[in-house]
Amino acid sequence: MRLSARVDYALRAVAELAATASGPGRGRPVTADQIARAQEIPPKFLESILLQLRRGGVVHAQRGPEGGYWLARPAEEISLAEVIRVIDGPLAHVRGQRPEDLGYHGAARALQEVWIALRASEREVLELVTVADVAAGTLPRRVTELAADPRAWT
Repeated sequence: MRLSARVDYALRAVAELAATASGPGRGRPVTADQIARAQEIPPKFLESILLQLRRGGVVHAQRGPEGGYWLARPAEEISLAEVIRVIDGPLAHVRGQRPEDLGYHGAARALQEVWIALRASEREVLELVTVADVAAGTLPRRVTELAADPRAWT
């Protein structure tokens, strides 16, 4: 699986918003500049990502001196998969197509099932983990079990 810088920054930004929402000063919007500094994200790049997240219904925004961003729903209700889909579209594509739309023949026919199983595996993890899990540093047991396997790190 390959994640774009855009997705990485989006996930870090929403985790920062979740952490801020549950910490001191909660309930107040967080500026893009505050998020950019906290997560070391280029500010201009972050602005366009936050716009995408707003359009996708993940964050809300308010302009003005008291303005900023906040999560549109509780962090426990926002999965990593949702954020990825808002930023980059569907989780698994092969040459820009959904795996079920591919036409493999002969000896390569089983590849279609491999790509579909891969997407299902990605979904299992990415829909299980919420922004709240990441912000709190407490991942679901299934995820920590997978990450504990030394083969996962190579």
